[in-house]
Amino acid sequence: MTRAVAAIVLAAGKGTRMKSDLHKVLHPIAGMPMLAHLLGALQELEPARTVVVVGDGRAQVEPVATRWRAEVVVQEPQRGTADAVRQAEAALAGFDGDILILYADTPFVTLATMRRMLERLAETQGAVVVASRPADAKHYGRILAEPNGNIVKMVEYKDASQEERAIELCNSGLMAVRSGDLWPLLARVGNANAAGEYYLPDIVMLAAEDGRASAAIEVPAEEVEGINSRAELAAQEAAWQARRRAGAMADGVSLVAPETVWFAHDTEIGRDTVIEPNVVFGPGVTIGEGVRVRAFSHIEGATIAAGAEIGPFARLRPGAEIGEGAKVGNFVEVKQAKLGKGAKVNHLSYLGDAEIGAGANIGAGTITCNYDGFFKYRTVIGEGAFIGSNSALVAPVTIGAGALVAAGSVIVRDVAADAVALARGDQVEKPGRARRFREVMTARKKKQS
Repeated sequence: MTRAVAAIVLAAGKGTRMKSDLHKVLHPIAGMPMLAHLLGALQELEPARTVVVVGDGRAQVEPVATRWRAEVVVQEPQRGTADAVRQAEAALAGFDGDILILYADTPFVTLATMRRMLERLAETQGAVVVASRPADAKHYGRILAEPNGNIVKMVEYKDASQEERAIELCNSGLMAVRSGDLWPLLARVGNANAAGEYYLPDIVMLAAEDGRASAAIEVPAEEVEGINSRAELAAQEAAWQARRRAGAMADGVSLVAPETVWFAHDTEIGRDTVIEPNVVFGPGVTIGEGVRVRAFSHIEGATIAAGAEIGPFARLRPGAEIGEGAKVGNFVEVKQAKLGKGAKVNHLSYLGDAEIGAGANIGAGTITCNYDGFFKYRTVIGEGAFIGSNSALVAPVTIGAGALVAAGSVIVRDVAADAVALARGDQVEKPGRARRFREVMTARKKKQS
């Protein structure tokens, strides 16, 4: 029978190297807080309980943790990783199963690795530790292990000898322990070390003293690379984007200049879609098959149906729904608006809080005037309607199917289907007036010089 799983996520570090008022673990990668990346991956295991341990910033962290059904507890003062884990004991009271100990600033631990940790724990009397061989071992703790993975010794960098520091196998900090073993072992951890802290890895050697060997499993270093600074955050963003671009292309999406396309954590794109250079996707974007997104477009919170064309230099904001074969051209902004099948808004327009019928054509410079400074109002444009260039549609207003709005019109009342609406001042012509104006102004200029 599969044992129950719980998780303890450590997020108690001060994050001073970030130099930010935002809690370190809430800094986003691909538009989502690093903590949410980790908690989202954890959900695949269906943990019975998840506890996030913070040092400060509880008010910031709690909304994200709650969204992923996690409880937040506080470690104060911060006295090391073993002490941090102990803060979760009350929250996990009565839990009998396996406990994963993870780090919120190491957000890209894969589901496969978590499962490996649990599988190896089932074969191990002590704990399971995740290890790696980073190119720059920095100040990671070191692990001396047998070929079968059984751990001989673990030591923190500050307490390691020069010989021990030469060991390539490093401790990532991630661990799996049975609940029945964890709390008694933590109670025995002391702080007689160079930092005067209570180290979580000490439970491995305490278990060994009891005759229970622990094991290390090795993963690629990039999977367990921690994020402690803005530079490291940017490096992890770049690594995530590179993986996502490769995945998109493997799924049949063409990226003309892959390194210039930036995805969000939840971007969905259908096959045979072409993404041109310098396109940025914010969260909440779904794109159908055979779409073309032209260069320098920014898309967030939008749905784009098959065969549509976007850009170049288009901006789709949350609530934009672009129908099959529709066209949104250069310097067009769409927000909370739906374009029907084959509708076109080719350039220099703003469509907000609107519904555009199938086959409608929106001329250059058209604006739906949706906001009066207090409230938003909707504009409805029927199928096959034609809106002339430089028109302002003052919402709430409805343009009937097949109607034609003359260029330069300001429409403040509904227009019937198949009607022509013309709303602009009469053109008045004064013969010879321009010539006389130039003569007067030229004379005045000469007089002043």
